[in-house]
Amino acid sequence: MQGWINGEIEHANLQQLLEQHGSPDVIYHLAGGSSVGLSIEQPLEDFYRTVDATARLLEWMRHACPQTRLVYISSAAVYGDGHEHPISESAPLRPYSPYGYHKLMAEELCESYVKWYGLPVTVVRFFSLFGPGLSKQLVWDVCVRLKKGLPLRLGGSGDERRDWLYIDDAVRLLIHLWCSTGACHAIYNGGTGKAMRVADVVKTIVRLWGAHVDVCFSGISRPGDPPYLVADVSRIREVGFRPEVGLEEGLARTVSWFREQHED
Repeated sequence: MQGWINGEIEHANLQQLLEQHGSPDVIYHLAGGSSVGLSIEQPLEDFYRTVDATARLLEWMRHACPQTRLVYISSAAVYGDGHEHPISESAPLRPYSPYGYHKLMAEELCESYVKWYGLPVTVVRFFSLFGPGLSKQLVWDVCVRLKKGLPLRLGGSGDERRDWLYIDDAVRLLIHLWCSTGACHAIYNGGTGKAMRVADVVKTIVRLWGAHVDVCFSGISRPGDPPYLVADVSRIREVGFRPEVGLEEGLARTVSWFREQHED
């Protein structure tokens, strides 16, 4: 990739990119902690990865490219627990884990730079992303177990409701929001608006795999894992965005990709 730098979000690396390519039109900020479990085990490290890195990027942008739009990738984890219906962007924010708190802190940093320095920022709160290339989380874990012939004994109850967005649609949304958002500060949910039980997702993967195995859940929820996270997608529909890849098609593509990567 032209201009690729593997390193921390720090002034020297950012300046190198600026000198090589000039002031960018948009910066997509996807760096940060990515695991609820690890944020509980190592909260300070998660803070550095998410909050500190965002502060450094914003401060560099304030001086180096204040007209560049920042698209910050946040998470539905900022909404936390206590929801039973699709969650709008104006819903109360009750993070349920250090991961969620740190994402919210990063969002508030973005808002402060909008208000004080006029940086244009778009925040996208993604729900449950999945698809080829993601080598962790539920879909990957189930495929690994099926490949190895291991029992499908999973944590949680299986009744947890999630909003599953395929990775291609997530990328389309990020590009769409950059092109269509003129507001200095805007927040959008990244989801489909459709609730699907975790148990049903697992059963669909098993069927697509062609396996005949029982699926069992421990009944013990993972710390920091709320039972319901589903997006109200009214706002992204208002700007003309609709997902194109349904859950079953996305799971089929993901299972196919996994098998191609793990051919005997």
